[in-house]
Amino acid sequence: MTDTDTDTDTDTDTAPAGLPGYPGATAAPAGTASDQEAARRWRLVLGRYAGERLDVSPGDQRLESTLGYLYDREYTARGHAAGRGGGGSGGGAGTLDGSAPHGVNFSALGWLGEARSLFPRETFERMQVEAVGRYGLTQLLGDRETVEAMEPSRELATALLQLRGTLDPSVADGVRRVIERVVEDVVRRLRPRFLTAVGGRVDRSRRSMHRVARNFDWKRTLRANLGRVDGDGRMLVQEIRFNARQKRALTWDVIVLVDQSGSMASSLLYSAVCAGILSGLPGIDVRLVLFDTSVVDMSHLAHDPVSVLLTAQLGGGTDIAGAVRFAEGQVRDPSRTVVALVSDFYEGGSVSELLAAVRRLRSSGVTLLGLAALDETAEPVYDQGTARHLAEAGMDVAALTPERFAEWLGEVLT
Repeated sequence: MTDTDTDTDTDTDTAPAGLPGYPGATAAPAGTASDQEAARRWRLVLGRYAGERLDVSPGDQRLESTLGYLYDREYTARGHAAGRGGGGSGGGAGTLDGSAPHGVNFSALGWLGEARSLFPRETFERMQVEAVGRYGLTQLLGDRETVEAMEPSRELATALLQLRGTLDPSVADGVRRVIERVVEDVVRRLRPRFLTAVGGRVDRSRRSMHRVARNFDWKRTLRANLGRVDGDGRMLVQEIRFNARQKRALTWDVIVLVDQSGSMASSLLYSAVCAGILSGLPGIDVRLVLFDTSVVDMSHLAHDPVSVLLTAQLGGGTDIAGAVRFAEGQVRDPSRTVVALVSDFYEGGSVSELLAAVRRLRSSGVTLLGLAALDETAEPVYDQGTARHLAEAGMDVAALTPERFAEWLGEVLT
């Protein structure tokens, strides 16, 4: 309500303009186009549960059927009955049947095809995730052709990782294929960043004939062309300088500790991919460790992120102290060891023991990095109190995207 609205002593609901048939609603003035569009959108949002009061236009039948295939299941779960087209009091119509809304007998592949053609990619990806993760349509994963028609996304992979322990073995191949496609996509995006940041450090004492963007030396380029500035302050660049890059003479040990509690699916996905990329770089020896209340050394699979993800067991408690103590036992050369802890820092065990282990590692010369968990929107979600204590004990803590982690690690290893 605005400041000019007045309250009335009535129990009659008011409704958004243009929703015909809503209890207490007044007729929309002159049936404007905006009112009709509002009614159309509300009909698609509410589904056939609103069918007795809002009609679906002929042009929206495909949208209605495709949305209904998935979202009518929400009404079914709540025990609503379907009337003429929805859940009014119309008796005898039976309950909603999510597998064949409006009499349309979609196959899983047919529904995916319809959804892909009717909705923007972002919307289609979200519908896939909700189909599998929220409404349990795991039959989508039982047919290879259907799996190949799905749009691989981090959100879909995360949903599958969270559900994997409850899925029927018959869809195992489909789950693996989806995870493989998502991992391939993430590796394709992240590998160049790690190659640039970690593959070799810049040597500014030598010029390079290897003219690539990552070796561009803008400071030397400016100095070399200072004499070519015209009266308007524009520089004519004739000499472009590049830096050489040094290869590491010594090996670094990078121990990646990954929290696999239930909230960490997305971080686990990226951690497995990062470990896989790092294991293929020269001069780096990767140890990958997953933990909840127990510790599992996955180093033998670090090169294969898909196998790591399909082996991980999300859920359970969190004993970060136990994982850090395990890392202590893996240190060979403290001055050339990095321990990267990926966690939401919600410690279920002893915080004092965790901090003591961090102090011991720090005092020995080990470099400690703490990466806070990120949610589906890349927002940090972690226990700030424990993170602050870890920082005070000697661990560098940050909430970073995987791309920024590559740059951070590259700075540490120079």
